[in-house]
Parts: sequence; structure tokens; C-alpha cells
Amino acid sequence: MIESPCTRLCEIDAHSGLCRGCGRTMAEITGWSRLSPAAREALMRQLPARLAPVARPA
Repeated sequence: MIESPCTRLCEIDAHSGLCRGCGRTMAEITGWSRLSPAAREALMRQLPARLAPVARPA
């Protein structure tokens, strides 16, 4: 099973709608436990690219 990508830095970026810590949307965060292993794996592959443009808090 693929573990959650949560980094415990839970803050949704107002412009992108992505969590600044893990790169997921609120829908993806709340639905994580219902995703199939293949869907989780696919989402995990997308997260690094999503996080690159999200501004990190200072």
C-alpha cells in the first residue's frame, strides 16, 4: 500500500488550490483513502511537478 504524501504542512495555496506541503487538492486529500493503489501511485508521480510552482511560506 502507498502511504499518504502528507508532510503535515497543511496549507492550501489560494491561487493553485494545492496543499503547499503535499501538492494535493482538497478533494484528493479527503478522497485519498478511497483511491485504488494504482490511482494513488499515479497521483504520487504528479506531485513533484505540482509542488515546483507553488510558493512556499517564508
